[in-house]
Amino acid sequence: MPIALLRKYLSIAAVTLLLCHAPEIHAKKMYRWVDDQGNTYFSDQVPPEHAKHRREALNQRGRVIDVIEKAKTKEELELEQRLNELREAQEKIIQKQQNYDKVLLSTFRNIDDLLLSIKNKTRTMEAQIKATEGNLNRLKSQLSGQQRKAAAFERNAQRVPESLLKDIRSTQEQIQQTEIAISRQIETLNQVKKEDDADVERYLFLTQSRTDTQPKQHKIPSIKEANELGLFYCENDHQCNQAWEIARAFVTFHSTTGPDIDTDKLIMTRSPSKDSDLSLSLSKIAISDVDYQLFLDIRCRDSSLGRELCASQRVSDIRSAFRPYINDALSRSAE
Repeated sequence: MPIALLRKYLSIAAVTLLLCHAPEIHAKKMYRWVDDQGNTYFSDQVPPEHAKHRREALNQRGRVIDVIEKAKTKEELELEQRLNELREAQEKIIQKQQNYDKVLLSTFRNIDDLLLSIKNKTRTMEAQIKATEGNLNRLKSQLSGQQRKAAAFERNAQRVPESLLKDIRSTQEQIQQTEIAISRQIETLNQVKKEDDADVERYLFLTQSRTDTQPKQHKIPSIKEANELGLFYCENDHQCNQAWEIARAFVTFHSTTGPDIDTDKLIMTRSPSKDSDLSLSLSKIAISDVDYQLFLDIRCRDSSLGRELCASQRVSDIRSAFRPYINDALSRSAE
């Protein structure tokens, strides 16, 4: 065994014995830290020149009871501020979804109520479309009659009255506007149906989840920043939709907690309940009216070990793998 490694083990063993058997040390908190050269230190006092290093507080048995993270550099502080901005933007999406969930659950007593409401709404919209189509048919019939009159004048070698020509133009404009109105009504109906389907799926998820649990400043990121923050910048809507589906699989794979929210702007797993849990959330955050970025956040349990896990290399690796994972999957799908 290398001498340096042997010395390290001996020093750790010696400190552990002191912690267990020296009464005078019991009253003081012991710390363990490693300097930039890889040297390990144990002491009840941290010298000022070593205060910048990450250190662990030990109990009488030598077990870690708290972790004091190393002092952050200016770059790390700026990155942390950026991360907080992204989390604030994500929190707004989460809050909006939670408010919507409350309205959904308070408005409908059960799934049958929701389905009946959707059915009635759909019937009303379809009736409006049918009425507009009836108006369109009337206008087309009116135009046909006006055009026949104009043709009769022409067959008799007579000039078509200006008033009749004006009526024809007016009817043609009304037909065009009515066709646009019908197209918009159909588009709205299709969008509402899509939203209604999402409401049904969400309502079933929320009510099923309740039943199951009863018994028991924006900018386009650099590559470095994107990897450290867990960001993917979308170049267009089509790519963003593809990336969203790919990212969903990434979240499912790396999360240790079950699903909670899944919409077109937010995917989130349940909050961590154990120190070893990783809860991932994915949000689609607008940079501008046409640009979006996908933000992957990782949450751990609010405990000393949970905070240590979130500060670990494992979590950093997951975050930095997010963007390359999506890019790789997009490249393969384009082949």
